[in-house]
Amino acid sequence: MVRIFWYRKSIHSSTNPTPAILEKGWNPKLPQDSLRKDLVEIHPKADSLKLILEKSINNELGFKEDSFAYSKDKWDRSHATPDFKVGDLVLVSTTNFNNIKGCKKLKDSFSGPFFVKALYGENSVEVELSEELSSKHPTFPVSLIKPYKSGDPEKFPLKSKFP
Repeated sequence: MVRIFWYRKSIHSSTNPTPAILEKGWNPKLPQDSLRKDLVEIHPKADSLKLILEKSINNELGFKEDSFAYSKDKWDRSHATPDFKVGDLVLVSTTNFNNIKGCKKLKDSFSGPFFVKALYGENSVEVELSEELSSKHPTFPVSLIKPYKSGDPEKFPLKSKFP
């Protein structure tokens, strides 16, 4: 309380008068004076400054809410929760695969298709890996998996021979 009292009585270099003069129009002589309601007379400039600050705070809160809503809407549109089922065909990202030989630049970004063996919550999927990837752990996060979409057999005749 005493610290606040002395802070409010000190002259500031940016405003020149004390905060108490800016807020109330007078300097309290004792800490109890600043608490008495009957002595408080708000300076007209302080009152108008208060209204300006309240308006700016309300505008800022409105802008914050709008920006949060916009960001949430944009995130929800671009990050739809995948709905995998057991038995679906999926492709697995090879970004963390170090055992695939060859140049990283020429390596396929996704490997597969693999069958979904089990689901562990919404965020992880267990797949049946092929022999060449048997050293890898079969459980992957959903972010590294995408659904397999087979092409048109007329446009891609060789794809119909493979699962």
